[in-house]
Amino acid sequence: MSYNLLKGKKGIIFGALDPNSIAWKTAERVHEEGGEFVLTNAPIAMRMGQIDALAEKTGSQIIPADATSIEDLENLVAKSMEILGGKIDFVLHSIGMSVNVRKGRAYTDQKYDWTQKGTDVSAMSFHKVMQTLYKNDAMNEWGSIVALSYMAAQRVFPDYNDMADNKAYLESIARSFGFFFGRDKNVRVNTISQSPTPTTAGQGVKGFDGFIAYADKMSPLGNATALDCANYTISMFSDLTKRVTLQNLYNDGGFSNMGVSDQVMDAFVESQENK
Repeated sequence: MSYNLLKGKKGIIFGALDPNSIAWKTAERVHEEGGEFVLTNAPIAMRMGQIDALAEKTGSQIIPADATSIEDLENLVAKSMEILGGKIDFVLHSIGMSVNVRKGRAYTDQKYDWTQKGTDVSAMSFHKVMQTLYKNDAMNEWGSIVALSYMAAQRVFPDYNDMADNKAYLESIARSFGFFFGRDKNVRVNTISQSPTPTTAGQGVKGFDGFIAYADKMSPLGNATALDCANYTISMFSDLTKRVTLQNLYNDGGFSNMGVSDQVMDAFVESQENK
């Protein structure tokens, strides 16, 4: 159902890869709510994904950009404002990558040049995006910037590896830069901490299927889907949340406030009895 929440608003969406990605679902929902946007992703990711189909479906243009490159971001912001006919109302940062995870390196045996690459892509890129927008005065007043996070920023999930550190850094950047964006430009900056979601990137984490099942049993409302996250993001882009900033907002079915659920406890007790 559409409420025209984003009618007349214009933005940039980072990270749409394929129909499994949260950025893809968000782009579809922004389009349904009347928003216009430019799609962007790194050239290598674009070759792997299906972003052309999303652009055609939503009537959007694509601007390739490496979010770790200031030069690429300067070009992205300038061309986006040209295409969209003015300043930006919303931005979604949906980017994350760990070479250590991809290569199967344990957290206690990191290859640090891989770690640095992951930090640059997953977290530092968010600072670079916002700095580029800020210096170019590219955001409209009461605009909204959202980045996607995960609860491993606060709690230990061993197999999430150095991505946990990246998400903690991402959330810190949102708060710190969000202060300046709010004070100087009346722009909101928030992160959304999403349930484990079977995106292409998420499925690269060891034991991911098992953890999705565990989180679903822990959460009183069950896991939030990619579409649930897209809907939450739409609300954050809309004028309905214009005084919400510097927040890490959980969209996880209640998982973040749970100690244990009866379902998980019953499964544990049963496993002990069957030993």
